[in-house]
Amino acid sequence: MVKLSLENLKAKFRKILIYNIGAKLLGYFEKLIPKYSLIGDTAFFEPHHFEWVDEIDANWILIRKELDELLKYRDDLPNFQDISPDQADYTSPDDLWKTFFMYGYGIKAEKNCQRCPETTRLIEKIPGMKTAFFSILMPGKHIPEHRGPYKGVIRYLLALKVPEPREKCRIRVGDETRHWEEGKSMIFDDSFPHEAWNETDGVRAVLFLDIMRPMRFPLSFLNEFIMKIIAISPYIQDANVNQKNWEDHLEKLFAKENKKEKVSSSTQ
Repeated sequence: MVKLSLENLKAKFRKILIYNIGAKLLGYFEKLIPKYSLIGDTAFFEPHHFEWVDEIDANWILIRKELDELLKYRDDLPNFQDISPDQADYTSPDDLWKTFFMYGYGIKAEKNCQRCPETTRLIEKIPGMKTAFFSILMPGKHIPEHRGPYKGVIRYLLALKVPEPREKCRIRVGDETRHWEEGKSMIFDDSFPHEAWNETDGVRAVLFLDIMRPMRFPLSFLNEFIMKIIAISPYIQDANVNQKNWEDHLEKLFAKENKKEKVSSSTQ
């Protein structure tokens, strides 16, 4: 009972630190961001305004091939809340949002990146890339309305697997709703209220990136500093520990499956 009480106190303090104190400080800073943003302050941004998008789009088939290998194990992949439990209450309390992380707030998932070398090579060229993972929505998944924790980054989504009818795989950001098309990029400001749906019988998968928002000095400098503070916060450090544990788990699973395949091949 004592241990449980201490854990409850720890969790309560954590929520106060993150959602009250941290959120208020970020909220104050966010008010300055629109004035210094080099890309405006709109819900969606046009992909052609970013030089690096063309190379990503041109290589989407390579990225899709690496995703397809992972989808063989889709039921064994971690749910979003397995990596980031602090967000489970308002983003994903079920098991219908699967993930495969390569980067989280600048922290590299080495083993996962080794399994996706082409994807890693491409995303590491993107200026300001901080977070990268395959985001997989299972049939019928709805991510409720929420907003991202910080306006200093923008969100990039490359559609890799979009089941028909495409219009049923959609996202609303602010007052605007768009749907995904395979091989096409989408960029938006996730500090706007947003929600997403996969109302099909198939799996929807995208490459999900968070990228530093282009800003003028001195906000550009402050933005980098704040991201470093966020990266060492308990919120991110705990998620990093969860990610490493899942990396180890998946490596064992992949090794076991490879061994089975070799045994099967040798007996044929």
